[in-house]
Amino acid sequence: MPTTGEASLYFHVPFCTKKCPYCHFYVIPSQPRYHALLAEGFSLEWAMQKPKLQGYKIASIYFGGGTPALYGAQAIGETLSWIDLSNHPEITVETNPEEADFQLFYDLKQVGVNRISLGVQSLDDRSLQTLGRSHSAKRAQEAIFAAKKAGIDNISIDLMYDLPDQTPASWSYTLDQLQSLPITHISLYNLTIEPHTSFYRNRQTLNLPRPEESLRYLQSALDKFADLQFKRYEISAFARHGYESRHNLGYWTFRPFLGLGPSAFSYWDKSRFQNTPNLQRYVRALKQGQSPVHFSETLDYPADVKEMLAVGLRLVNGVKLPSRLPNETYKAIENLQEQALLVKTNESVRLTERGMLFYDSIASEIV
Repeated sequence: MPTTGEASLYFHVPFCTKKCPYCHFYVIPSQPRYHALLAEGFSLEWAMQKPKLQGYKIASIYFGGGTPALYGAQAIGETLSWIDLSNHPEITVETNPEEADFQLFYDLKQVGVNRISLGVQSLDDRSLQTLGRSHSAKRAQEAIFAAKKAGIDNISIDLMYDLPDQTPASWSYTLDQLQSLPITHISLYNLTIEPHTSFYRNRQTLNLPRPEESLRYLQSALDKFADLQFKRYEISAFARHGYESRHNLGYWTFRPFLGLGPSAFSYWDKSRFQNTPNLQRYVRALKQGQSPVHFSETLDYPADVKEMLAVGLRLVNGVKLPSRLPNETYKAIENLQEQALLVKTNESVRLTERGMLFYDSIASEIV
């Protein structure tokens, strides 16, 4: 069968040692019985989904969570052994500094992992305590160097700002540590207070930065990243040349992907769907020969092209204009252009630097 293009795979590993106060993802304790159950689920779902991949080359594989490193290199290697890796995909595993050491990274490298994403969040110990993180700034730095020593050259870290009680000095301290670290990619997020989290329940007591302070935090990060030659290629993503995330680029360009595991999302044949966010129900459905999907939707025109346009605008280079758009979307684009939030050419549209500050409102106007 001829190749129909590239696709990606996502495996959701929901294990954590504890749940952070800002986390809204599906996570459960890391226990042997749950490991065995997840391995069974992955195997059954892979058998169900594998036929869809006929003719596709795998561009990227991502183990997210949770803390996938808790699943172990051996289990991750077993999962990778099912997959045709002849296209030399980018293979990422997320981990937290407190679970990471040289041996883990060495073992992951041996089974084919070539990219690590570390949940650093901050390099200031007081901010880490505020976030309920278990690692120290020193431990985060040690984990980064351990990954490099183990032969993993593509190392991404997550950083967060807009934290409760954060100060300009603490944020500057974190940014100043970056120049000595062998990292290739940074994902930058401002803290959002999501429902069903500890922070949300206690939101009235949180001392959060004012909007003008938040803007200064962002600008100082943008300046520092530019000095360190990390190029912004998406609103929240910065990379050294050649280290842009193939997996995340797939999300923003609507590359088809299959998500396996409890709560995992997929995008396939212009439909998106999510597995049930419960490990036991997920495995039970698969053992009965049933789909574990509990939510699905297919967007028809014009909703599909509107969403494609809104998501594609996250990329710094912008997005190609669909061949047909409803009149109200053209009017919205013209209005945003007049406000200097968008730049439009004959074939594409992209956000201005100012537009990137207001992405959420721009996207809602387009959709």
